[in-house]
Amino acid sequence: MNVIAWKTLDKFIRKHTDAKGQILSWYHKTKAASWSGPQDIKNEYRSADYLTNNIVIFNIKGNSYRLVVKVSYKSKIVFIKWIGTHAEYERKSFG
Repeated sequence: MNVIAWKTLDKFIRKHTDAKGQILSWYHKTKAASWSGPQDIKNEYRSADYLTNNIVIFNIKGNSYRLVVKVSYKSKIVFIKWIGTHAEYERKSFG
């Protein structure tokens, strides 16, 4: 998959160094993946949540952080929409 907006993750890692390992792991696994639908993601990330319009939420570091992406399965693109704390996520709206 082509992951768009690495800068968003990099900026977050600089501020939240405790999440660096898991974010880098997610990034490299996602770059190597070839997801054709939500089940492919679910097979790798059982705790992932799905919203409408191919929005997927990943739990990072024991659900301390949330990573929100939009997936284009046909184009093989994963666009980083947002990453933040679980508390910040609760105040956001995605869809």
